[in-house]
Amino acid sequence: LTQPVTPDLLVSPSSQDGDLGSECPEDRGNWTGRLDFLLSCIGYCVGLGNVWRFPYRAYTNGGGAFLVPYFIMLAICGIPIFFMELSLGQFSSLGPLAVWKISPLFKGVGMGTILIVSLVAIYYNMIIAYVLFYLFASLTSDLPWQHCGNWWNTDLCLDHHVIKAGNSTLPVNISNTVSPSEEYWSRYVLHIQGSSGIGDPGSIRWNLCLCLLLSWTIVYLCILKGVKSSGKVVYFTATFPYLILVMLLIRGVTLEGAWKGIQFYLTPQFDHLLSSKVWIEAALQIFYSLGVGFGGLLTFASYNTFHQNIYRDTFIVTLGNAITSILAGFAIFSVLGYMSQELGVPVNQVAKAGPGLAFVVYPQAMTMLPLSPFWSFLFFFMLLTLGLDSQFAFMETIVTAVTDEFPYYLRPKKASFSAVICIALFLMGLILTTEGGMYWLVLLDDYSAGFGLMVVVITTCLVVTRVYGMKRFCRDIHMMLGFKPGPYFRACWMVLSPATMMALLVYNIVKYQPSEYGNYRFPTWAEVLGILMGVLSCLMIPMGMVVAVLQEEGTLWERVQQASRPAMDWGPSLEENRTGVYVASLAGSQSPKPLMVHMRKYGGITSYENTAIEVDREMEEEDDEESM
Repeated sequence: LTQPVTPDLLVSPSSQDGDLGSECPEDRGNWTGRLDFLLSCIGYCVGLGNVWRFPYRAYTNGGGAFLVPYFIMLAICGIPIFFMELSLGQFSSLGPLAVWKISPLFKGVGMGTILIVSLVAIYYNMIIAYVLFYLFASLTSDLPWQHCGNWWNTDLCLDHHVIKAGNSTLPVNISNTVSPSEEYWSRYVLHIQGSSGIGDPGSIRWNLCLCLLLSWTIVYLCILKGVKSSGKVVYFTATFPYLILVMLLIRGVTLEGAWKGIQFYLTPQFDHLLSSKVWIEAALQIFYSLGVGFGGLLTFASYNTFHQNIYRDTFIVTLGNAITSILAGFAIFSVLGYMSQELGVPVNQVAKAGPGLAFVVYPQAMTMLPLSPFWSFLFFFMLLTLGLDSQFAFMETIVTAVTDEFPYYLRPKKASFSAVICIALFLMGLILTTEGGMYWLVLLDDYSAGFGLMVVVITTCLVVTRVYGMKRFCRDIHMMLGFKPGPYFRACWMVLSPATMMALLVYNIVKYQPSEYGNYRFPTWAEVLGILMGVLSCLMIPMGMVVAVLQEEGTLWERVQQASRPAMDWGPSLEENRTGVYVASLAGSQSPKPLMVHMRKYGGITSYENTAIEVDREMEEEDDEESM
């Protein structure tokens, strides 16, 4: 018997020789395992901030009481925006630039995102370079920041062993003294005494330069094959920090005086909840910790299959991230409690945030433990794995965004293009390896992802709900996941999330404080440069609008209307997933109904096809209502 011939009409253009294509566009690459996406998101969200920012923010903003605004802000701002980003990426299978086919008038938002991510990637990898420096320095029997008496130490250096001995005999005056770990960080690692300020960077520190080169090499090798390679590396980099964190936690709580630190960290001060600053701090912590607005979530979701359950993944990642932050607080403050007891000073005198905690306070605490090089190595190895998977996401975002814009030229050369990006960002980061490099790092940290990032997220939220339309967006999610988002998500997207972020933005502008590093105040020109960094990402939005309007025809208002509508090829990337308004809108499309392709592929109607039929029926009813 001869095989029945399938008419061309029923064959999807994504098929090769009549064989239907896979669920994901192959040429773009996609996740190779089910857990790749989930672990990449966890690795991206759980970063250095969970260890060095959250515990400090919690204790300065009411201790245990801080968890109340933290979880409320997670529900209002974190979870809804996180789900929105994943939905946009998965629905379109496009990066942060090409995804603006949803409304080409606002493509500048994508350009702003890429600028922000590029600036963050430059300095974030420098922090990883510092971590590598300390990691190698820990491979010794005696930690180099344990004692005074080295060439970089000054007369102000005071060893904690001396303090402890002094406590038991004569009182030692520790005011105006500096710990060996602080001098090791500032005078040996940074050699900051060689620079008089941000305008005088001094010479390059070649040991730091080599560490930066090594960190960029590691990042490049891990993203060499896109998500196929980075998706495998995260099985280690996203899970191993938890093992080390638990080890540090167990070691921490068994130390003498540990409960003093934990009590300091968790004692609730509910009067703090009446202060607006505490709520703003909670929202900022959520905002930066989850990495919304950086394009990483959207990029990762764009490599998913069309029906991946991102609704479930949203809750796993956001709640997992919050729990990790709280856990890290126990690990940090138990050690700080022990340290305060050893030094005979209150906990609030040893507690710090940011690099001060990671490179000064915690290393000093390590020297007080038996087997100090082992614990020091573990701590810095944890920081390395925490930092790397966040950096993978930044790089994947930049590479994906540009290759999706020029798929025919760049996709076949993705490895070479990734190398060019890594080399360019390494060269731009060389100023951070100079003696005054820390001043530049502080400037980048304070301004690159400040109000510019908030403007990007607020605009995205408003465009999706107001310009594209809430009804359309919910219908797209229904088509993809089989159900519509509930009233909680719709209320957050329409009102609560944008309003909260607007309040954040206004607060940041009103409470603006010039950058500083220790006692050093930045000059006016440096402040202006920093503000320009933030403003430039915002200016991308009107610049993109001008370009989009110029590409249209008609009167100005007609051009704006045309540019704000979704592009003709907006929608799912594979034709078999396109139903309703998305049918036959792909270039070279033959199929009148992708549903037929599905039926031929699966031999029947699946739950997703039922959804497709429902969506089509709803749209027909709406069209009838409009025509009446």
